[in-house]
Amino acid sequence: MAGFDPIEAFSLKGQVAVVTGGGKGIGRGVALGLARSGAAVHVLDRDLAAAEDAVAMLKAEGHRARAHHVDVGDEASIDAAMATIAAEGSLDVLVNNAGLAIRKPSVDLSVADWDAVLKVNLTGVFLCARSAARHMIANKQGAIVNLASIMGLSGGGLYPNISYQATKGAVVNLTRALAVEWAPSGVRVNAVAPTWVRTDFIKPLTDNPDLLARMNAMTPLGRIAEIDEVVGGIVYLASPAAAMVTGHTLAIDGGFLAQ
Repeated sequence: MAGFDPIEAFSLKGQVAVVTGGGKGIGRGVALGLARSGAAVHVLDRDLAAAEDAVAMLKAEGHRARAHHVDVGDEASIDAAMATIAAEGSLDVLVNNAGLAIRKPSVDLSVADWDAVLKVNLTGVFLCARSAARHMIANKQGAIVNLASIMGLSGGGLYPNISYQATKGAVVNLTRALAVEWAPSGVRVNAVAPTWVRTDFIKPLTDNPDLLARMNAMTPLGRIAEIDEVVGGIVYLASPAAAMVTGHTLAIDGGFLAQ
């Protein structure tokens, strides 16, 4: 046995990675983490200016990167981007990061709002995974990492967020099912379930001192997460270090789900 080489195990050198919703927040951090691990990174976002800004940041560090205008709810848009990326060489890693939350009491949540969250958080994850997997299966290898949430493994309780919780719970089992289906083709599918992460996505929550204090109190480590603390888990699951890991949802939650 050659022994474990941590440098090689976590390296993505020579690989091509795709990050949805990569223009801002966790997605932007993931794009940088994957690039620093050696991957060429394609940033997909419905906000093209944000994607281009993220790519400019990556290129400023000397990384290979490209921006694509993609709405994860638009099947044709996704397939066209994935085909373009794969045609240039390979498509090795997909991080399904794009997400949407509409925080309203369940009795007041409209069907339109429900459908909007479902389209991004579940249908979009499936469409992107399916499109990427078609290329990965042809190459007999690939790694997909989906963004679930602690809200997909718990009932929440701080505020009403039913469509988000339902879709993130579905992502957990979608991850398991795709992992089992695609394992014979060499494609691994995993997920991470972050706690609250300090981004603009939850700024309305963190701007409320009482709510932030409650979030901290509900977390055994006593604080919410920073973006880089989620990126590490995603890079791990995408890397050769996780070659025997598939169908798993990794909680990055400061102990929230251990209670």
